[in-house]
Amino acid sequence: MDAILLIDFGSTYTKLTAVDIENEEIIATAKDLTTVESDIMIGFNNAYKKLEEKMKGLNVNFVDKLACSSAAGGLKMIAIGLVPELTAEAAKRAALGAGARILGVYSYELSRTEMKEILDKKPDIILLAGGTDGGNKDCIIHNAKLIAEHIKDIPVVVAGNKNARDEIEDIFKANDVFYKATENVMPRLNTINVEPAREVIREIFMAKIVEAKGMKNAENFISGILMPTPAAVLKAAQALADGSDKEEGIGELVIIDIGGATTDVHSIASGEPTKPGVTLRGLQEPYAKRTVEGDLGMRVSSASLWEAAGTRRIKKFIPDTKYDIEERCKYLQQNVNVIPQTQEEIEFDEALGMTATEIAMERHVGQIESVYTPMGIIYSQVGKDLLNVKYLIGTGGVLVHSPHPERILKAGTFDTENPNFLKPINPQVLIDRTYILSAMGLLAQKYPDKAVRIMKKYLVKA
Repeated sequence: MDAILLIDFGSTYTKLTAVDIENEEIIATAKDLTTVESDIMIGFNNAYKKLEEKMKGLNVNFVDKLACSSAAGGLKMIAIGLVPELTAEAAKRAALGAGARILGVYSYELSRTEMKEILDKKPDIILLAGGTDGGNKDCIIHNAKLIAEHIKDIPVVVAGNKNARDEIEDIFKANDVFYKATENVMPRLNTINVEPAREVIREIFMAKIVEAKGMKNAENFISGILMPTPAAVLKAAQALADGSDKEEGIGELVIIDIGGATTDVHSIASGEPTKPGVTLRGLQEPYAKRTVEGDLGMRVSSASLWEAAGTRRIKKFIPDTKYDIEERCKYLQQNVNVIPQTQEEIEFDEALGMTATEIAMERHVGQIESVYTPMGIIYSQVGKDLLNVKYLIGTGGVLVHSPHPERILKAGTFDTENPNFLKPINPQVLIDRTYILSAMGLLAQKYPDKAVRIMKKYLVKA
């Protein structure tokens, strides 16, 4: 049978998914530890042997091999803009949507001290924004000159005031800086335009970053590493929500990915106010939005999760635990490979999952704020209104292995005790039990109809 091999070179595991093209079914999946420190193909070959064992007796012919990667730390970026709440925030959102891990966000004119900070953080790409089209261009030109003076080997994406682009290009060419220019991430005040920058970031990732992270050996075997893994998940989310040319989507949705180091939230929704009398305020939100919470993880950042939540908030989900919550979280951070065995350990992990879900959703969604005026109270919305989102989809180990995944995800839904957070009111809960979302994001690049149909088939009701 003709099949496609979908590969995710993850930070911990290399995961393989074999898909039967004609019947639109998953033939088999396998994983093994990622070996980026030596040769990434060692871990791949170990996983591939497991996959072959599962497919024994089947005549499988891989007609395409597609991959994404978050190995070697994934895609690490610095975002630079003019005003923190405006162009700097727009640049950050563009980078997050491209699947990056944000090492820092800088505003106004960079100082030499900040330039040293940027160099010390060793980003893979710098996103240089600043100014609306026709607006302030002195700041972005100053920052371009400072980058050209200090940085030679880090690609720069220029996505700021179009009126400054010619001068910036002259500066970078004269100093041999590798750059790509694209449309402004904020062409008009409070209006964002992140897709062009996301696409350029993906192009640089494919052309430059993959080789720099020692993955050239993998490219000789596969058709190319198409994107960072988080970008593949966002691509899958948008394909599932919107559908394809021949296949209808399921509508607005939220995906919560609870991991050992971070909790990522992806929303595909317009986010416009759903309640009468509410006005939008602040920066426009992207239709396809991703947020990453580096302090809300189940293992690597479990102590940070405790610091962010506090003992009482975690205990709300596990009132009768015998554990000292602070000590248990610190223990899990120091022993990241611990797999819960007893009922008490399982329940504690689920409580951490609920806490991470609740806080991550509060940070992702919009809020309603009331302002007192001479005309009475005015209600304004900052961020995305996700009250009427149809589906809440969960992925990650704690959800896949839990007997009650819907209970964990329900912590991310609307709470009458905190009604200002515009979280989904009554979504249908689906679980990615076979870890297919990143694979389907890859498949959607070439076979969007098939990707949508497979996701509809394999994402299961909780």
